Amino acid sequence: MKRLSTLVDGFLVLALFSCSTWTVWSSSCCNQINSYEVRPHSVSITEFGAVGDGITLNTIAFQNAIFYLNSFADKGGAKLFVPAGRWLTGSFDLISHLTLWLDNDAVILGSMNSDDWPVVDPLPSYGHGRELPGGRHRSLIYGRNLTDVVITGNNGTIDGQGSIWWNNFWNKTLNYTRPHLVELMNSTGVLISNVTFMNSPFWTIHPVYCSHVTIQNVTIIAPLSSPNTDGINPDSSDNVCIEDCYISTGDDLISIKSGWDGYGISFGRPSTNINIRRLIGKTTSAGIAIGSEMSGGVSEVHAEDIYIFDSHSAIRIKTSPGRGGYVRNVYISNMILVNVDIAIRFTGLYGEHPDDTYDPDALPVIERITIKDVIGEKVKRAGLIQGIKGDNFVNICLSNITLNVSKKLPWNCSYVKGYSDLVSPEACEPLRERIFPEHCSDCYYLPNHLKSLSNQNWGAWLLS
Repeated sequence: MKRLSTLVDGFLVLALFSCSTWTVWSSSCCNQINSYEVRPHSVSITEFGAVGDGITLNTIAFQNAIFYLNSFADKGGAKLFVPAGRWLTGSFDLISHLTLWLDNDAVILGSMNSDDWPVVDPLPSYGHGRELPGGRHRSLIYGRNLTDVVITGNNGTIDGQGSIWWNNFWNKTLNYTRPHLVELMNSTGVLISNVTFMNSPFWTIHPVYCSHVTIQNVTIIAPLSSPNTDGINPDSSDNVCIEDCYISTGDDLISIKSGWDGYGISFGRPSTNINIRRLIGKTTSAGIAIGSEMSGGVSEVHAEDIYIFDSHSAIRIKTSPGRGGYVRNVYISNMILVNVDIAIRFTGLYGEHPDDTYDPDALPVIERITIKDVIGEKVKRAGLIQGIKGDNFVNICLSNITLNVSKKLPWNCSYVKGYSDLVSPEACEPLRERIFPEHCSDCYYLPNHLKSLSNQNWGAWLLS
């Protein structure tokens, strides 16, 4: 118990100093977007006949309110205020220059009638619905081609009431792919903050084909048994900042994506410049994942100050022959793991293809992945790192990692090549060659001034 307390205290210290000069990479903290910026026009959802009793369906009220506020889009924008109450609704669209503000004790409830979630076309980078051919249900809160859109408030809640969708999934009675809770497409200047998201039918927050997205101070919760309720999934998006979030769901806490097999390759929009800081959470899957849909490419991912507990894996890259694309230039540092089955897991034969048209010779490129400054207690296996025969994952670099591992064989590696320093238990043979001094330039984001760290062992110090 004392050691666990030390781990948690250590994480809090990291969080406090995450924007200080000691931090190992030079990017500044996420650009602060003022969620309290006053819009010149504001209305309450009650002005459009909404009733917050948890029973009355308010879809038309939300639609009418936003239609009215659209007239102010070129006059400084507007705010839609949702007061305390339980506001049942089906899917509705946001507009540009809008703030959706949820007051304390305000709960937006997703309808449990699938007819209130319209079916829309599949994403072009996926070819068809992620679960079934054809279309997909539209998210509860939806927007496309938007600029300057904010979802925030005083810690209100958006509850997708996803149990009916989960049951249909388990019973194999879905007609279309399940809806996300929030999806924004082709949008820029997005802020989501100070809101709790619960019980999404499928992925919770899905920015796709977006730029300049900030997600701060959100809580995302779904039962650990709920299927595919990922927390935040940036998808073919760039300049995304995720910080100060708590997530506990039935799938990956954060999963970075960029399209599926040939559809993602031809669409060709990567996810890049993704910054993740101060994430705490638990899951039956992975804390931070990339893929498995990564056919448009994923690069320049930086994550730091991460605390993962009671989870299957902490870091995971998922791909497969047929995906094509690439995952490169990934830097993950300052992680604390407690009661995690597998600390680091790369899967090269994930499978799951949209149809039979995929090209098995479209092999992914996985390279320049750096994982540094990790400590773990009650970890079963240090790493399960499996590349693809004839398509090795290369320049995988592990530095300053200390894990208390219960498995007699802590590492299982195949079709991978890389380097390591200060790793305990000792890394698998394909990763055993020293980083310093010969291979520092082969490792992403290990500049020469970090050589001094080879004389330290941060993880052992924090565990002592």
